[in-house]
Order: sequence, then structure tokens, then C-alpha cells
Amino acid sequence: MTNQTPQYRSLKGFVVSDKMDKTVVVAVLRMKKHAKYKKYFKVTQKFKAHDPNNEYHVGDKVVIRETRPISKEKHWLVMGKLN
Repeated sequence: MTNQTPQYRSLKGFVVSDKMDKTVVVAVLRMKKHAKYKKYFKVTQKFKAHDPNNEYHVGDKVVIRETRPISKEKHWLVMGKLN
């Protein structure tokens, strides 16, 4: 057996809502290429992330990491704040 640590996806985004207890909503922005016109456009995806100490607020740039399901929609954990 190999003794490897599992690889988790991590994303960078910014907090758009902190109204829930121990949860923040993080918006992740990415660029997508249009199939026909070959032009890039912005796509925003929102993820609910676990914030156990309620330390992140609206506007903070954060890194989130995939984790086990914490609730019905919450499968991400806030790892830290970006400058």
C-alpha cells in the first residue's frame, strides 16, 4: 500500500456573503472560451465554504479547499486569506 495524502482541489475567490453562521459564500471567477467565436468571457461560480470562526467577511480574497460534505450544499473549507 502507498502512503500518499489525497490531493484536494483548491480555488481562489472572494467572499460575497457572510450572513450565515460558520459559512461564507465564495465566488470563483474563471475565463471560458466560446466554442464558435473563440472569444473569452467571464463565468462566476459560487461555493458555500465552512468558516468555523466566522473570521472572513464580504470582500476578502480567500483560498478554499474541497473537503468531505459538511452539510447538504457545503463541501468546501476556507484555508486562508490572500493579501
